[in-house]
Amino acid sequence: MTTDSLPRRLARTHRFTLGVPVRPEPSPDGSTVLFLRGRGGTDPLTCLWALDTATGAERLIADPAALGSAEGIAEYSTDAAGLLAAFALDGALWLADTAAGTVRAVPVPGPPQDPRLDPAGRRIAYVSGGALRVVGTDGTGDGTDGGTDDRPLAEPEADDVAYGLAEYVAAEEMHRDRGHWWSPDGTALLAARVDHRPVARIFLADPTDPHHPPRTIRYPLAGTANAEVSLWLLGLDGTRTEVRWDRAAFEYLTAAGWDGHGPYAAVQSRDQRTVRTLAIGPDGATRVLAERHDPHWIELLPGLPARTAGGALVDTADLDGTRHLTVDGEPVTPPGLQLRAVLGTEGEQVLFTASDEPTETHLWTYRPGTGPRRLSNGPGLHTGVRRGGTLVLTTRSPGHPGGHSTVLREGRPALPFTSYAEPPVGTTRPELLRLGPYELRAALFLPTGHRPGDGPLPVLLDPYGGPATQKVTTGGLWWDQVSQWFADQGFAVLVVDGRGTPGRGPRWDKTIHGDKAEPALGDQVEGLRAAARLRPGLLDLDRVGIRGWSYGGYLAALAVLRRPDVFHAASAGAAPSDWRLYDTHWQERFLGHPDEHPEHYDGGSLIAEAPKLRRPLLLIQGLADDNVHPAHTLRLSAALLAAGRPHEVLPLRATGHRPTDEAVVEHLLTHELHFLRRSLGME
Repeated sequence: MTTDSLPRRLARTHRFTLGVPVRPEPSPDGSTVLFLRGRGGTDPLTCLWALDTATGAERLIADPAALGSAEGIAEYSTDAAGLLAAFALDGALWLADTAAGTVRAVPVPGPPQDPRLDPAGRRIAYVSGGALRVVGTDGTGDGTDGGTDDRPLAEPEADDVAYGLAEYVAAEEMHRDRGHWWSPDGTALLAARVDHRPVARIFLADPTDPHHPPRTIRYPLAGTANAEVSLWLLGLDGTRTEVRWDRAAFEYLTAAGWDGHGPYAAVQSRDQRTVRTLAIGPDGATRVLAERHDPHWIELLPGLPARTAGGALVDTADLDGTRHLTVDGEPVTPPGLQLRAVLGTEGEQVLFTASDEPTETHLWTYRPGTGPRRLSNGPGLHTGVRRGGTLVLTTRSPGHPGGHSTVLREGRPALPFTSYAEPPVGTTRPELLRLGPYELRAALFLPTGHRPGDGPLPVLLDPYGGPATQKVTTGGLWWDQVSQWFADQGFAVLVVDGRGTPGRGPRWDKTIHGDKAEPALGDQVEGLRAAARLRPGLLDLDRVGIRGWSYGGYLAALAVLRRPDVFHAASAGAAPSDWRLYDTHWQERFLGHPDEHPEHYDGGSLIAEAPKLRRPLLLIQGLADDNVHPAHTLRLSAALLAAGRPHEVLPLRATGHRPTDEAVVEHLLTHELHFLRRSLGME
């Protein structure tokens, strides 16, 4: 039994994710489920396993250590039958026979990216050096050229051009992390061509190693050019056909795929107010299957668009405050049930997640004639995958921050997956609250063993508070452990999900349009004051700190700059200080184009407000962060210094947007703790 502190445990377990079964994929007949999992709760070498759904027996299929690798398997793809699995590891391409449990290397000329088996299991498509290539699963070519070795289907015409991969904003902001898709018969591919040459270049350097050259990154800053993305139909016979749509009006490719009804795509305008779903013909011509408009922006959801076996288009529509699931344009979910993601279709059924209470997410199915039906029960964050009559239900709940999964088959007892994840440190039992006129969802964490009448406690707000992330859920996620750890150091920790956070529908989402600062900050202030009214004598409003990371870091810094009457110290990690330095798709969604709406960007700038600082502020920044570039923190620090405002900066060497180094993860929390205790007069 380990006695590690929480910071140490977070570091060793990668925030309680190691040893958790992930990426489950049932076979077509439901008899087997493939999945990834390490051998223990601190083992990062993720292996490929198979679970027999009749007996519960597990088989190890691919062990990276046995293949001579010091890395784990991050992703895999299968053929339609689930008999073969392909994956990349340590710059090599590997193919597993899932029935025999054997693995062999497939010779390729360069390091592979995103290998994808064709449905028939005869070929593997992958990307290397910007080229989309195909190799036979028997180690030969594609089966049409006399058995020659691996060959390219499309090669880049210039530097900074690539086929078959998603560009930065697609992977980060659109839920599209793929760039090539097989036809069902395995004779052709639909592939994205990405020309990065118009995109601004930024540089990341390691100041601790002056001999090492900076790393160059193509990053589309708000208001600047995006990558030019086109789609191509590539036949194994050498044919090459460009897919045609109005790319000037719809420059974003948000989704694509190829099902039994042909290839399809979804495209979005630069202002993100219009999305078209397109059917693609053999000659590259497109026709519009559906078109959606919104005066603010179209919210993109994972898994959409999709089609059922009968060809019904599965999508979403925002109507009267509800984000509905639609089938052939008709809403099929009730008012108040907010669609979160579509997980897949099987026959005419649609598997999806949705919330009627924002602190919970449940797994649902829709079937024509019977309507929607909930498959999950109890609090938590539920998701799943289904195929061949086998459902894998995954739930995140207190005690299982990485999730626990169960196999469900009709007429058989539930079969739990074995998880080797280490248990969290102690128990978190936050009090869930609804605060103020907006009924802000909030969680209040108190020191373990705290009793009524123990006296007022210094307060620490611990929000994210912006679009894309909820922190107040019944999922027992790792950040609940962090909030409880701070509470056990003598704080009352309050977490508030304000306007713009997910789960409460389109009207709630879009209250921040044009202003990502004031509504979010106002909700933190209202949440704090409402909690104090609800629990009189508990919260010491003369000692209030706030901490956060990424947008939460922005919110923390904003709090002490704009509301020093409320907030007395802030720890801000990876805080964007100027929204013009963030990417196009994400920032223009909320603030518009900076040339058209400069006031939206100027009004939310931390740099412009630097002279207002009169409270202690700690800025934390990873120097290898390619999401929030170190320029954000360095420019803010320079503005604070120029205004004569004392502050602290903690640079993290070789650290990206989310610290992963064990020493950094372990000691960063204690550094924040000492700063906050000192700044609030607790030491």
